[in-house]
Formats: sequence, structure tokens, C-alpha cells
Amino acid sequence: MRWIALCLGLLSLPSPAQEANETRELIGQLGGRAALLNLYTSRQPDGAARVTGDYLVLQTQQQRFLEGERSKQLGVTVLREGATPILYGRPVTGTLQGTWSGGIFKGVRFGPEGQERERFEFSETFPSMEIYSASVRCEVSEGRYASTLALAVENGKLKSVDWRSKVSPGEHPCTVAGLEQLPQNGGLRFAAGRCSVTLRNLGDYVRVTAEDCAAMCGSQGYLEPLLIDRRGNCQLQRPRTR
Repeated sequence: MRWIALCLGLLSLPSPAQEANETRELIGQLGGRAALLNLYTSRQPDGAARVTGDYLVLQTQQQRFLEGERSKQLGVTVLREGATPILYGRPVTGTLQGTWSGGIFKGVRFGPEGQERERFEFSETFPSMEIYSASVRCEVSEGRYASTLALAVENGKLKSVDWRSKVSPGEHPCTVAGLEQLPQNGGLRFAAGRCSVTLRNLGDYVRVTAEDCAAMCGSQGYLEPLLIDRRGNCQLQRPRTR
């Protein structure tokens, strides 16, 4: 019986592979362009890591997908780049080669023929928003989706937020309001129950995202990420692959 209990206890523990899976979001520059990088790593038996993800050029909303490996010792990282999530058998649009260590990923992006295109540097540390102040009221719509945001922040403290959306046909709604501020490094975070809204400083934009807010939405309602420019104008964060 003791042996059976020990086996059951071992089975209930997280597997090493599960513990080694990580998601990282980085902000930085790709050449002279501001970009947002999302990377997902899975540890391999030899200590190296399999890496997949994507980057988004903020000004143009151009998205490229990535896959490759990160070495164990020096963090040497080589990522192939393509225009579709599945790169196997598809044309490669470039390669990012560099080192990813200490929360910094930097190196050189090469073109499909191996020619050097531009240097890049990304950081896992986002700028502080402790002194951020803004009063934003905006409406955006595209296709079946429409959204309105009313947001007031003074010196990094939430004054009010009301974020609504609807999806046609059926006008499936979302209404997120009455949030309270929570601690957040490298940004601002507001929550009510499981629903949370996060602001990140991306340089020329502030990004607003919602997470776990299904309880505040209709059956087909949702909230798409927004980008707020320095004039208080909003646009949907909708990546484009071309």
C-alpha cells in the first residue's frame, strides 16, 4: 500500500516538461521599427529549448512567425521567420540570430538569402507607467466588431475605466467596468474577480488588453486588444501578414 501511495504521489506531480514550458513577451526595436515579440519555449532533454512565437511591427501591424532553438549555455538563439504559423515547407522570409540571456534578446536579422538586414534588441522588461496620465474616449470598429473605451488614469492611478464591445449580428455585448487597481511591474493592471485589464507602454502606443473576462460578455462577445497613440486615438491591434 505504501508503494502504491508513493506511485500515486509521483504521478500527481507536474512533469519536468510542463515546468519547463514558458511564455515570454518582449518589447524592443527591429532595425528602426518598434516591435513586440512573443516567444514560447519548451525545454529539451539536452537542456536546450525549442522556441516558437511571433513578432509584431507596431507601426504597420505586420506580423511574422518564428521557430527555432535556444542553446543551454550561452543562450544562442536562431529563429527562422515566415509569414504563416506553420513554417515547414513554406518560404522563409528571414532569420533572427543572436543571444537571449538575462531577459535581453539581441542580434541580427538576416534575409532569406542570408544577407544582413538589420539589428534587433528586445527586453523582457517593459517601461514603468508609474507617472502615466491620460484621459481617453474612443470608438473603433472593423467588420463585425465594434468597441468603445473610456479610460482615465492620473500619475499611474486608475480614476475610471469603462470598456464595451459588441459583435454583430446579434449584438453580442461585453461590458467591463468597476475594476480596481492591482500591483503590476512594467505596466498597469486593473481587475474585478478573474477579469483583468492590463496597460503596457510600447513606446509610441499604449496597449490595452483584457483577460478572463468571459463572465462579463455575451455568448459570442469578446474584447480585442487596443493600441492608444499619443494623441489618444485608438486602433485595433490586428496583425497583418502581408
